[in-house]
Amino acid sequence: MSMFEDIPVDVGIIYEGERIRGRDMQLELGGPRETYKFELVQAKPMDEVEDGKMTIVGKDIKELPEGTNTPFGMIIDVAGAEIEKDLEGVIERRLHEYVNFIEGFMHLNQRYDIQMRLSKKSYQKGFNSFNHLGTVLLRLYKSEMPFIEKMQITFITEPAKVEEWYPRAMGLYEARDARARGMSDDEVDVFYGCSLCQSFAPTHLCVITPQRYANCGAISWFDGRATAKVDPKGPVFEIPKGALIDPVKGEYEQVNKVIRDKSLGEIERVQLYTAFGYPHTSCGCFEGCAFYIPEVDGYGVVHRNYKSKTVNGLDFVTISDLTAGGRQVDGFHGLSIEYMRSPKFLQADGGWDRVVWMPKDIMDRIKEYMPPEIVPKIATEESVQDLDGLKKWLREKSHPIVGRWKAEEEKPKEAAAPQPAQQQAQQFPMAGFTVPTMELPAGALPAAMLQGLPQGVTLKIILKNAKIRAERVIIRAEKE
Repeated sequence: MSMFEDIPVDVGIIYEGERIRGRDMQLELGGPRETYKFELVQAKPMDEVEDGKMTIVGKDIKELPEGTNTPFGMIIDVAGAEIEKDLEGVIERRLHEYVNFIEGFMHLNQRYDIQMRLSKKSYQKGFNSFNHLGTVLLRLYKSEMPFIEKMQITFITEPAKVEEWYPRAMGLYEARDARARGMSDDEVDVFYGCSLCQSFAPTHLCVITPQRYANCGAISWFDGRATAKVDPKGPVFEIPKGALIDPVKGEYEQVNKVIRDKSLGEIERVQLYTAFGYPHTSCGCFEGCAFYIPEVDGYGVVHRNYKSKTVNGLDFVTISDLTAGGRQVDGFHGLSIEYMRSPKFLQADGGWDRVVWMPKDIMDRIKEYMPPEIVPKIATEESVQDLDGLKKWLREKSHPIVGRWKAEEEKPKEAAAPQPAQQQAQQFPMAGFTVPTMELPAGALPAAMLQGLPQGVTLKIILKNAKIRAERVIIRAEKE
């Protein structure tokens, strides 16, 4: 008998990475439209946990109208002889994996940023209660993490109750995060790797150090250490640092080797403290993103819950798309809020002296960890609305970035040969451009390459490291 014979939909790794669009959605729990949402794991004494107990506070799935978006909280209490507080964050993060194993159930992000969707198709098959979700989670956790001896789950959809619990959850997250502050990467011999998000981004691996939290903000160096100890074959594992290649950019020989192995050679090098060269990759679950603003030679920082346009006219979704998927894209850097509290934050790029704009609510959360002299010089959405206003603000506040402008202006410039008007190229930002696909005619590929393929099969050809050069780009209207 299957472990999930009594669940009305399939459960398995094949559904991990499944996306549920709005038109196919029966229900959304949390998400960007809801202020109050969270998932929280708490380690408790054995006598405080009733194994297998599930509680629903508020409406169950079948009681919520189709297309509903609702505040949502999920509290999981665990107990066991080997369980310690340091395991809470990693047990919590494993929800991302296990919920996504359910056919027609999508889980994104973590902690206070969660977004879950149930598809209409799975709902119509009978997945209409949080008890189904709880049963799947209980069985997966017990089979995959045998050190969990007892578990109980509470689901909350009552808006007032979710709002009541929210600050308590935020306080517990903060207490976890504070543990690693003050530690230095130089003090430890090992870092930790996390491959939980490789179903969404196969070439991505989080490198977790005392001074660089996992991008999702859910796993600290202490969490990694505790998890690797009790689950040595799991997705969180030790990475020996190896020889130090660059202390400023944060590059290590053994870290590079592990990255190459885990990305199947796609990513060869990673530098932990820079957004240029070989920046740390991202999957898509990061809490925020640093983005380069060439007009001022500085960085903006935006977080997932920021709903408006940033100072350069892009929103979070657009900016995050430029760095997600396990790619290394110069000038775009997925990160956790906790990493912004680290002395290593963008160390190789100038640190806080290079940051010129960020949303006010994030500044308010982390400003006690920022150099006090830079805080009034960084613009927010309340002080400037566009790049012209940003330049004016930075000059008026004597932001350190202005010194970089002056140094650049004073460099001797070589005279450039004039070009004919028709050969002058206009530069366009690449965001939003799509590379066209090609259809190859029959006979364009060698017969040996096609031998053994089923008739009618579609081939996907990827051009790696291709360079396309155009002397001119002509845009003109065409009549039908």
